[in-house]
Amino acid sequence: MKRLVVLSGAGMSAESGIATFRGADGLWEGHRVEDVATPEAWAKDPHLVLEFYNQRRAGVMDAKPNRGHEILAELESEFDVRIITQNVDDLHERAGSTKVMHLHGELMKARSEHFVDEVVDWPHRELNWGMKCPKGTQLRPHIVWFGEAVPMIEPAAALCQTADVFLVIGTSLNVYPAAGLLDFVLPHVPVYLIDPQIPPVRMRPNFTPIAAGASEGMAILKSRLLQK
Repeated sequence: MKRLVVLSGAGMSAESGIATFRGADGLWEGHRVEDVATPEAWAKDPHLVLEFYNQRRAGVMDAKPNRGHEILAELESEFDVRIITQNVDDLHERAGSTKVMHLHGELMKARSEHFVDEVVDWPHRELNWGMKCPKGTQLRPHIVWFGEAVPMIEPAAALCQTADVFLVIGTSLNVYPAAGLLDFVLPHVPVYLIDPQIPPVRMRPNFTPIAAGASEGMAILKSRLLQK
């Protein structure tokens, strides 16, 4: 069974109503990134940070996977599908995908502010000050904030090297280190890129852009892959 490795970004979940957060003015839902998504923000005002992510979590819990998510899950019957996502929602999993690697953390989990490996499932709308991990320390969102290391980037790069087919969907390829993962895909491997606005990428052999949203683009890709 051929391995399909997928790199998904915010555009993957846009049709599900999940905001891409960063607006044209550089703000996330009216907040500066520095105020809600950095270790410094947590140290300065953890209550604001917790409330910001409580709102994001509530939005994810109210959302449903779109047809693009569902098609990716369906492709597991034909391919060894491995998803590397920049998204912190759980829509890939809820659609039925079984092998999902989250680069930037997961909204539906929380972790100790002091013990990185102390991670707990958090299927609740609110995570508030005073809620603690089993070791007794304050829980924080299980999110990789700006300025923090991306611990899954090396496993993701290794996975990209094993792809028989590679798909980039819903990402501008502007956020590093995730954008650099394309460089680990072997030169002979066919690469598909799905996005309504195809971002500029360095040309490579076997590159196929599909200018469409997640649902329409995945329907087109599924047809092409199964024909082959």
